[in-house]
Amino acid sequence: MEKQIIAAFDFDGTLTTKDTFGEFIKFTHSRISFYWGAVVCTPFIIAYKLKIVPNYIAKQKIFSYFYKGMKYGDFVSYGEKFAKEIDKFIRKDVFLKLQEHKKQGHKIYVISAGGKEWIEYWCRKNGVDKVIATLSEVDKDNRLTGKFRSKNCYGEEKVRRFLIEEPSRNNYFLYAYGDSDGDKPLIAFADKGLMV
Repeated sequence: MEKQIIAAFDFDGTLTTKDTFGEFIKFTHSRISFYWGAVVCTPFIIAYKLKIVPNYIAKQKIFSYFYKGMKYGDFVSYGEKFAKEIDKFIRKDVFLKLQEHKKQGHKIYVISAGGKEWIEYWCRKNGVDKVIATLSEVDKDNRLTGKFRSKNCYGEEKVRRFLIEEPSRNNYFLYAYGDSDGDKPLIAFADKGLMV
């Protein structure tokens, strides 16, 4: 039996030239509130850069500052509108790779530490079959709690989440594209992994 071919792409820094988390915050907040929030969150950013705290803790603190209490419907709506912004900083060379895989009938995944709500609409619009990303927690009133309801989709978590979707490892040939340390486990797991 011929193996299915799957191409898995990281999003931030691989398909894009910028980190979409910061760009999404800028998109959803005024300039003043963005810069004030950046000042308030600086200790978490410094602690992450100095490797005092892991990336998921710093990220969740920043996410909580900007989004805790927001209606989930509004958050998703922002994500849909943000897709046009993402078009402005797509890496053309990697996007062409995605299109080549799609033309050949390969199954396309995006596996990202970014929030599913702000990357999924762009992915669906561009022919991605499945998005695996960090998920936001919502309370009983359908408002964001400021926490994530999944582990940050980074490092080994990318492989773990992918295997939930595609557990029969011997039945497919996997290409993986990434650009950072958080992508190395998936690239090592792939049949053909490429750092871009």
